[in-house]
Amino acid sequence: MIDEILRAKRAGERLSDEAILSFVTGVLDGSVSRPQAAAWLAFAFVRGLDDGEAIALTRAMTDTGDKLDWTGIDGPFVDKHSTGGVGDKVSLVLAPLWAELGLKVPMISGRGLGHTGGTLDKLEAIPGYRTDLDDAALRRALLGAGCFINGQTARLAPADRILYALRNETQTVECIPLIVASILSKKLAEGLDRLVLDVKVGTGAFMKTPTDARRLAEALVRVGNGAGVETRAFLTDMEQPLGHACGNALEVRESIACLKGGGPEDLRALTVALAGHPDAAAVLASGRAYARFEQMVAAHGGDLSALGQSEAGVQVAEILAPHSGVLVRCDAWDVGRAAFILGAGRLRAEDVVHPGVGVTVLKKVGDKVEAGQPLALLHHAGRGLEHARAQLTAAFVVGELGTEAAPRPMFHGMVE
Repeated sequence: MIDEILRAKRAGERLSDEAILSFVTGVLDGSVSRPQAAAWLAFAFVRGLDDGEAIALTRAMTDTGDKLDWTGIDGPFVDKHSTGGVGDKVSLVLAPLWAELGLKVPMISGRGLGHTGGTLDKLEAIPGYRTDLDDAALRRALLGAGCFINGQTARLAPADRILYALRNETQTVECIPLIVASILSKKLAEGLDRLVLDVKVGTGAFMKTPTDARRLAEALVRVGNGAGVETRAFLTDMEQPLGHACGNALEVRESIACLKGGGPEDLRALTVALAGHPDAAAVLASGRAYARFEQMVAAHGGDLSALGQSEAGVQVAEILAPHSGVLVRCDAWDVGRAAFILGAGRLRAEDVVHPGVGVTVLKKVGDKVEAGQPLALLHHAGRGLEHARAQLTAAFVVGELGTEAAPRPMFHGMVE
């Protein structure tokens, strides 16, 4: 069977749903070898998959694993997925906000790799926070707090773990249908009614151009809706970091400020837009959603009062403006890379992150600055300080006084 599937895809033929399910099942039970699976990925990368094939692949990857079951709990069940960025802590704010608005949020999230932070890494900066709750504990969290943010279990979309690793090895990561199936197979396993996608575009994002980001967003929305989940996507800016904090404990603190009614304007605006609820802005401003966050953290075993332990031994260094003028560049990739160098991120899945280090961005594009004024802070524990300082310094360009530099737009469009 696998030989016929490989020949058909190599020739550019459309695969049936049954053939795709057979391939995914074979990947899991070992009847499809790693070289055969790698060949299939290469043929899919070169020949492409149409929407029907992408939907079939997504469903097969979902259906061959466990699914979360919320029988007996009133919905609707909603989640959000971001394609990754610098300072993107929206999930920490949006999940409890949605819960306060009466929705249920079963959020399965991931860890960061490279310059982009992972939601689980941020939450694990809270001492005691567990990201490996079992189904019974997840159900209690959903009933109590109305939301949880947990890691992927070994039985949720298990084929994705194998195929994702092979995509890295075979240089087929950038194939949009494969990206779509990888993202959505895990989300469909959550038992969702609605899914909101935040597709980042810019230097700090996976997709660097609006054209590429829109192609991915459109594919995600088509396949998500085709698989039976109401799906929409926002294209949002990642030329500069979101908010001010970039680093795990730092981002938790900024999220808490937002949940209490404060926090950076861009973080509040993006969270409210993704929430898609007429009362979202008022509820977020009221601070009521913070109680939901406290309940969620407690359900995961976390101790918010001990957050400072994650920052023990961390020192602060400044990046200063070289002259007076207007900030015309605050590059997200450079900022994220500086935080990574300090130890806030990881290169390999098994690497350990430092929960307290990172970067605080004090000035954004369009802001006026004075010579010697701090542009950013480096929160460091002695590791890589000078390298990170050079990287962060490169993130900022200050134009001469009178330079035109309008603040960057947050939104580049929406796909429904």
